[in-house]
Amino acid sequence: MAVEVGSEAPDFTLNDYNKQPVTLSSFRGKKNVLLVFYPFAFSGICNGELCQLRDELATYEDENVQVLGVSVDSPFALKAWANQEGYQFPLLSDFWPHGAVAQSYGVFNDTVGMALRGTFLVDVAGVVRFAEVNAPGEARDQDAWKKAVASLKA
Repeated sequence: MAVEVGSEAPDFTLNDYNKQPVTLSSFRGKKNVLLVFYPFAFSGICNGELCQLRDELATYEDENVQVLGVSVDSPFALKAWANQEGYQFPLLSDFWPHGAVAQSYGVFNDTVGMALRGTFLVDVAGVVRFAEVNAPGEARDQDAWKKAVASLKA
């Protein structure tokens, strides 16, 4: 079962594609965080979703939202993908223990060993304000994310 709206977001520390640790709780009191779990780098739907995030990143930054992508890929694959696509937000490697963070958010498919398309908006207090899990092969509607971000100010 996925983490629910209103609950505290499970904390974690994962390495980004430069092998630098990123800790979710380090954003508390400073920034909201949009956690975007995706199955694999270089895959079709994931590429489209993250390129849209890349192209609309200013929209999130203007609302004090840090975007973090999370997959079970190695940091090396994530770095190659980020360089190829020009991603300017951290891609975090949930490689080992394999999918542990995705599991803690309830978005790990242990049959095939990948993260599902889970999206969580965590506010500055560390509370989940939006949660959505899409089935494999089902692209996400990012307008819902923008509405959730806008609702943080309400």
